[in-house]
Amino acid sequence: MIVEIKVPSPGESITEVQIASWLVEDGSLVKKDQEIAEIDSDKATLSISAEVSGKIKLLAEEGDTVDIGTVVCSIDSNVEVPKTAVVAETKKEDAPTEKEEKSISAVEEKSADSIPSESDIHISPLARKLMQEKNISEKDITAFYKSLRLGTKDVEFYLGANDKIPLKQDSVQTSSWGGTRNQEVKKMSLLRKKLAQRLVSVKNETAMLTTFNEVNMTSIMEIRKKYKEQFKEQHGVGLGFMSFFTKAVTEALQHFPQVNSMINGDEIISYDYADISVAVSSPKGLVVPVIRNAETLSLAGIEKEIKALAVKARNGKLSLEEMTGGTFTITNGGVFGSMLSTPIINPPQSAILGMHNIVERPIAVNGKVEIHPIMYLALSYDHRVIDGKESVGFLVKIKEMLENPERMLFSGKSPIESLLGF
Repeated sequence: MIVEIKVPSPGESITEVQIASWLVEDGSLVKKDQEIAEIDSDKATLSISAEVSGKIKLLAEEGDTVDIGTVVCSIDSNVEVPKTAVVAETKKEDAPTEKEEKSISAVEEKSADSIPSESDIHISPLARKLMQEKNISEKDITAFYKSLRLGTKDVEFYLGANDKIPLKQDSVQTSSWGGTRNQEVKKMSLLRKKLAQRLVSVKNETAMLTTFNEVNMTSIMEIRKKYKEQFKEQHGVGLGFMSFFTKAVTEALQHFPQVNSMINGDEIISYDYADISVAVSSPKGLVVPVIRNAETLSLAGIEKEIKALAVKARNGKLSLEEMTGGTFTITNGGVFGSMLSTPIINPPQSAILGMHNIVERPIAVNGKVEIHPIMYLALSYDHRVIDGKESVGFLVKIKEMLENPERMLFSGKSPIESLLGF
């Protein structure tokens, strides 16, 4: 029996998707419920699973844009898949060559400091799934390959691969790229298309302004330094800067509810809760998952939510529900080294807070010049909803709580102010 596999609907208002990648080869054997493809919509990346076991025939190419309900492959269930058979789990390019297998000669001990960061390696979706199933972290696998000693066969393999790219005799190789005149043209993903449309509409349809301030991060950094190990041991998650900023934002929104509002036609909707969207850079573009009711969470609760959402974003597993909604957005360009920027509002929200890198700078403290870790903050807001006084006051309130973290326990007030009932 031939079973046709159709493109499922990722959600309302979505009429087409793009075949991001096939996870199996044409003509291979697949098992029931095995993931066979990844599809990109204008909102999220989803997977398609095999409905039956059998031999698969692919009817669409990677990169094709197809309508919802289109048949993209078929499975012949008459072809029996023996229990001992090896079904398609890796693409051909994922399998190591004989020369690569022979290149492993010995293992030497290396310090953990020499392990490359996660951003230094490229892992296919299928390989990442296998790592998750076997409970292998990126750090473990990179540590293994980093510890291998190079032999003569490794050098020969390298020279053989590089022979395909001849260098000019009169040129000096100063970098790992350049010297050619090639161009690459590829189709824009639906996610990138939608992002481009939304960004242009924000610039054209809102009265966006940005106000700036700076915050002395000394207190936050001292807390992290003192309690970092204890926090991780007790809660099982690291203590980062994002939890402090999220907590400060939720407290400030109570004092300036207009910042937690948005326009809906001729009406302004205000919320008595804080669903904080966190901008995350994923392999397929910018995504903005939401931390629900962040005002009720502790620092540990916020860190756990952020970690879970970041892992899903990196693996392309965020659901539409996890990216829908949000009343305020935080974006951190500082992780990429940004000193100052003007973030663009995430519609239909009315404001977004931009964090930046932390740099030691001289500032005046009690009439003396001292060196402190300083971060520039930027608040972009829709002037149709938020007035200048509210935007500046909101950002100042965030600054006050970050420089005096104990204020977060007393609704933005100092302990003395709270005690006196101010």
